[in-house]
Amino acid sequence: MQGGLSGTRIASAVLDWLGGSGPPPDRAVLRAAVKESLAAVAAAAPGHSVEVRIPPFGAIQCVEGPRHGRGTPPNVVETDVRTWLELVTGRTTWEAALAEGVLHASGTRSGEVARLLPPP
Repeated sequence: MQGGLSGTRIASAVLDWLGGSGPPPDRAVLRAAVKESLAAVAAAAPGHSVEVRIPPFGAIQCVEGPRHGRGTPPNVVETDVRTWLELVTGRTTWEAALAEGVLHASGTRSGEVARLLPPP
């Protein structure tokens, strides 16, 4: 993986599932993959101006800028587990996920997360 996520290791069961050659991994394996990849994003772009949500497994704040306090943050990225893992492994693009309606990005800073993802 590239773009600040190079240290992230995704289990082979997850990669097989994403590639269509394996069954869905156990919930614990998916959770670990999401948590590890979110941690890599937070490490690559520390800060509090964008919230990245991958329900039900995790959410982080990242990207330098103003800290958000209460209520809905102004910059939010949210998607499902499969789409997130496809994004962080370079199996899909930010633009494709947005166009398909499986990635929701609001606020002027949310697109900064796209720069952290590897190219397809």
